[in-house]
Amino acid sequence: MRRISNKLKLSLLLSCIVCLWNCTENIDTSARYVFSEETILSYLEKHEAYSSYVDILKQVNISKLSDSKVSQLLSARGVYTVFAPNNKAIQNYLNELAEEGLISEPSWNGFPNEHKADSIRKVIVYNSIIDGGDETGAFFYTFGFPNDKDEFILGTLNDKKLSVRKPANQPDSIYINNDCPVSVKERDILAINGIIHQMEKVIAPKDITAASYIQECLDAKKDGFYACFRVIQACGLLDTLSKIRDEKYEELYQTGQIEDLVGMTSLGFAEGNTAYAPKHRLYGFTIFAEPDDFWRSEGIDPADPDLLQKLTQWILDKHQYSYDDHFTTDENYESEDNLLNQWITYHILPMRIPKGKLVFHVNEYGYSLSRPDNLTIPVEEFYTTIGKRRLFKLYESKQSHGIYINRFPIIDNERNGTGEEIGCDADKVGSLVDTESSLAVLNDMTNCNIYPISAPISYNDATRDNLTKHRIRFDGMSLFPEAMNNDIRLKKASEERYKHVYIPNTQRAYNYFENMQQNRDMNFVYYNAWNDDWCNLQRDEMKAVGRFEVMFKLPPVPRRGTYEVRYKVLANGNRGVAQIYFGSNPDKLPVTGIPMDLTLDCRNELDARLVGWERDSQTDDDVNAEIDKKMRNNGYMKGPKSIDSNDGTERDWNDRENIRHIFVRQTLDPNETYYIKLKSVLDSDRKEFYMDFIEYAAKEIYDNPERPEDIW
Repeated sequence: MRRISNKLKLSLLLSCIVCLWNCTENIDTSARYVFSEETILSYLEKHEAYSSYVDILKQVNISKLSDSKVSQLLSARGVYTVFAPNNKAIQNYLNELAEEGLISEPSWNGFPNEHKADSIRKVIVYNSIIDGGDETGAFFYTFGFPNDKDEFILGTLNDKKLSVRKPANQPDSIYINNDCPVSVKERDILAINGIIHQMEKVIAPKDITAASYIQECLDAKKDGFYACFRVIQACGLLDTLSKIRDEKYEELYQTGQIEDLVGMTSLGFAEGNTAYAPKHRLYGFTIFAEPDDFWRSEGIDPADPDLLQKLTQWILDKHQYSYDDHFTTDENYESEDNLLNQWITYHILPMRIPKGKLVFHVNEYGYSLSRPDNLTIPVEEFYTTIGKRRLFKLYESKQSHGIYINRFPIIDNERNGTGEEIGCDADKVGSLVDTESSLAVLNDMTNCNIYPISAPISYNDATRDNLTKHRIRFDGMSLFPEAMNNDIRLKKASEERYKHVYIPNTQRAYNYFENMQQNRDMNFVYYNAWNDDWCNLQRDEMKAVGRFEVMFKLPPVPRRGTYEVRYKVLANGNRGVAQIYFGSNPDKLPVTGIPMDLTLDCRNELDARLVGWERDSQTDDDVNAEIDKKMRNNGYMKGPKSIDSNDGTERDWNDRENIRHIFVRQTLDPNETYYIKLKSVLDSDRKEFYMDFIEYAAKEIYDNPERPEDIW
């Protein structure tokens, strides 16, 4: 993206305010720009190649809640990227509709009624415009388009993400949504309220679900993932994979019953004015699949009538399960107790993860967003699969040359180490996620992505053992599939509508995050600190204000054993004091320990003494180990060295308000679901709940006599 030039800024004389989605007022076009330059609309109107598109723009309302037309939007102040189809593209689209039998003739007269015609006009218009909002320069030149197979940061007026394809052997060719070419000559046309790219084909995604896509592939016996899809169908997962959106939430939002949180500062939040409620509650999935060629290499034909039985036997022979698992091997594949069902559901996450968000590179040690391709230390994400709840790890490092599932390398994690990957045993390499091959299905479905993988994956004993030996640190927002499915988590935009996201109150409005429950006396906000230098894991944080009582469902542990559970706090005086409850019965969670003081800030000398925080020695690691031991005896740990900011890492002097609270040390079972509840103990409605990340550490990590836990 490029900012509008100062010359253009100075030429702004008058503007009109456009209320796009949340008001019913018409746009006042009497105060348009007075320029020698063109608005997007005026440019389109002066060029015959866009006459059909202009006609449609003047007929389509901005939204269900507005009588204003999109043409008015493009004539007024704004920052828009417009993928404008030329007349030939629109006519070809009508030809396609006629060939498919959807209209009687390839013209607007061929529609059976005006309602059908209007729906097609909306398809053409809503999918052609990206609204950059209030951020100056938030439009997209072609040189600023995403990388090949990546999506634009912002959605269209239809709240859809467009993707980009850049063929390697055609340097000037750019396609939107795989097959819609951007004109080579008519692109990057700068107007005073945005930019225009002429399209040679209408962008009209079909909104096909994963279930429909898989069924089409099965009916056609399409090679690629045929074996995987046959297993998915046999296990009764197509109904699950057909989910697109929560229609109840859609109705509540459209009728104004889901409201934004206005006046955050007056409610007790330290910053921000308005937190915006999500427009939708979408569902999504990601499937990581062994390709058909892999099964052929194993001697299994994807088209074999006995595929399901042969795959079951292969899973048994290759020990793709754990001795702790309880399973059946009959043909009741839809049962969660069935071995084949357990195996395939370990391949599926309950969120649609785009290529650029499989892992997050934000503020890990040594990394800079200004040099996004210069990777440093490893980053990883932990998620919970569908079906039987199991832990799933995604990983990338500078040395891995790609994103892997369940990779467990050797890390230089000594106190004075680099934190980087320095080797990987052959049996711990994991499975490479292929984001580049033609097999990857990234834009064909509205609710799912499918990634081919280089090696089979399963929740077998090796995976469980490796996870148990690994400290499991998960960002708070990773607990909520809705955060990924609705493009809330770590959106690369700092505009207010993305910076503060209000999660509707469970009791007052709707339970938006399935894995979270709130009481009535709190307001919960996700703070997306994309361009802010916060010393949190990935910078973002979750906060609530009020007499809060909030409960989260946690990921499963990999093995039965004794674990520490830790809660990281970036402390300050705005925080509250919370009693923690932890257990497996959400209706009767037992109290754990004394209340957690979220205000404990080791920049304060008294708090530092209470916690046991001391500055690290630059020369004596034994002294530093003693400091860590003293803090642990008090129930605390310093923040990890792996998280960086301009002031230093979370262990450093300038960031000593970062503290990990050890609040649980007990036996946990992988077959149990655990919950954490935090309840304010203060008589105040102006104190903050805060959450960054939670950690699981098995006893062999935190109490290992041969190798103490690392500081990373």
